[in-house]
Amino acid sequence: MDKLISVVTPVHGAALRFLPEACASLRAQRLPDGWSWEWCVQEDGSGVDAAAHLPTADLRIRVSTSRRGGPHVARTMAFARSTGVYVKNLDADDQLTPGTLARDITALEERTSVGWTTSRVVDLLADGSTVSFELGDPEPGLLPRGSAYGYWAEHRRPRIHPATLCVRRSLLALLGGWMALPASGDTGLLLGLDSLADGWFIGDVGLKYRKHDGQITTHPQHRAGPEWEARMSLIQERADALRAWTGSPSPPDHRG
Repeated sequence: MDKLISVVTPVHGAALRFLPEACASLRAQRLPDGWSWEWCVQEDGSGVDAAAHLPTADLRIRVSTSRRGGPHVARTMAFARSTGVYVKNLDADDQLTPGTLARDITALEERTSVGWTTSRVVDLLADGSTVSFELGDPEPGLLPRGSAYGYWAEHRRPRIHPATLCVRRSLLALLGGWMALPASGDTGLLLGLDSLADGWFIGDVGLKYRKHDGQITTHPQHRAGPEWEARMSLIQERADALRAWTGSPSPPDHRG
């Protein structure tokens, strides 16, 4: 029987028009011998009708609906329906680049101590052009446990893009999926993973991250205000608790 990687995608109305392009990028993937993929598409609330935009005759694609809870709750519900040994995030408005899944699988298969992968990202603009992710990338290779936390503690944003995560199933189950926040739940997951296991940064571009007016990152409270403060506080509190349980060394405190 083939080994399976599960791709999970939350979808809501604002991103629905981009779903066929995400689908095309997934169906174009070429996996290592003996591997296959499943795509668990989770509608975030009723009335989305993602199936109308997908080739549902492809039995690898499975669409389901859950009560409206935001994208991170929908991702976790998609994870609950998945069966793969690895779980890969793909947002409905983004696109995988050729070879992305194969690179993720290879990195995790060859390095049993590594629990998760991320990769380079380019922003996909409305005119179809791309620009490099603004933060600058780490060197390809090992991301030692705790290194993502150190950068985030200083800058209050991750250096590596959590939209590119591919995770061992057991590790994702241990954390309960994505943090149930209105935004930044993927950052919370990243810091949780970083507290528990080494990661691996893939130097090839793995994702085209679409910029558009309907994404949650355009909300005025995404990067400032009381909601942002509460999200950041909880993300840090959970990461600190996980680090304390696992005995991770603490980086310098850059908050003062």
